[in-house]
Amino acid sequence: MLWLGPIPVVVLSGYEAVKEGLINHAEDFADRPATPFLEAVAKEQGIILSNGHTWKQQRKFGLVTMRKLGLGKKGMEHQIEEEAHQLAESFARAKGQPWDPAAAITNSVTNVICAVAFGCRFSAEDKEFLKLVEAVDCISKFPSSNFHTLYEIAPRLLNCLPGPHRKALASADIIHSFARKEIEKHKENQSAHDPQDFIDFYLCQMRKNKNDPKSTYNENNLTQCIFDLFVAGSETTALTLQWALLLMANHPDIQEKVHKEIEDVLGSSSSFSYQRWKKLPYTNAVIHEIMRSQYIFLFGVPRECTKDVNLFGFLIPKEATVFPDLRSVLLDPKQWEKPQEFNPNHFLDKDGKFVDREAFLPFGAGARVCLGEQLARIEIFIFFTTLLRVFTFQLPEGVKELSTDPIIGITCPPRPYKLCAVPRCSAS
Repeated sequence: MLWLGPIPVVVLSGYEAVKEGLINHAEDFADRPATPFLEAVAKEQGIILSNGHTWKQQRKFGLVTMRKLGLGKKGMEHQIEEEAHQLAESFARAKGQPWDPAAAITNSVTNVICAVAFGCRFSAEDKEFLKLVEAVDCISKFPSSNFHTLYEIAPRLLNCLPGPHRKALASADIIHSFARKEIEKHKENQSAHDPQDFIDFYLCQMRKNKNDPKSTYNENNLTQCIFDLFVAGSETTALTLQWALLLMANHPDIQEKVHKEIEDVLGSSSSFSYQRWKKLPYTNAVIHEIMRSQYIFLFGVPRECTKDVNLFGFLIPKEATVFPDLRSVLLDPKQWEKPQEFNPNHFLDKDGKFVDREAFLPFGAGARVCLGEQLARIEIFIFFTTLLRVFTFQLPEGVKELSTDPIIGITCPPRPYKLCAVPRCSAS
């Protein structure tokens, strides 16, 4: 236990402690801490940062709606597949020369969230879309800064002073404003009988519950839910894909085994359903190992204790902030044979069949497990297999290896790099 002023902070480290806390005491660690910055950007609304009745209603709606949008079925998969082909075209324009893929990957992943929330995609040249991408990037990086710590300690003082916190708060306003504009467009073109996206479904839910005094379905919560989708779903998936390409360039032998398996299963087919992952045990193992070995968060998202809890003989007091150290779970030497190495065999049995592991918890666990887990899994799978089928990813001339040391922050991106996406002759 650490003390941040008057607030007790407890870190759960290792698989056993995290499992005991998040799964066996799921309801006891279900709340989110309300800090000055989080209240400023979310006002305890939406899904990620709300608590109590609001959180339960919004999360339940989110889970049901994600299923209705066809995650795991052809509807949403088709849009992700189209976005993957757009990304492949961006790579092709580099003509095999050294190129930093970060911006193109981020744009494509953000457009997937646009498809989920708004039912449409935006051109990479659209100025409003680029402002949205920049705003999401800013709000995602700010919690890693010293100014964030200062804001949490003295919000009233910093609200009177210039600094990066003002840009972060302005970025939150940009995302909220973008969402409100799309909500107004949807209200003008009601799709009550055939909802197509998150906003459509939410507006239908608002109409159904308009006479319920306990309903939390309103435009403020809808706006924050959209904010949550972008902040939680853009950078996380984009960084995972950046790590994926870096690791493939560093491990050409693994890359070739993935490509061969994809070609053997896919053949001449131009489309690739997520459900086919079961026929790609090695590729699936590689994707899981990428997420395990280069987990993109420094910790899991913090929780707040709803009551006094005794955990392994230690008292965790009510209202303590609890950090589940998911990185420690993914690197736990008691759970993984070679935790510090990039080794797809962590997810394969002796016969080469894929093995799911209980300690694979990059999306968290318990009551607050990531709402977009299935969307993220489908995105990573389709983007990764599409790119590995079309290109060979090589190190630039004179580069022996790309650095696997992350930039440490709230998220842990790879250091900026360039690689060569060389088109495969057999690619259609």
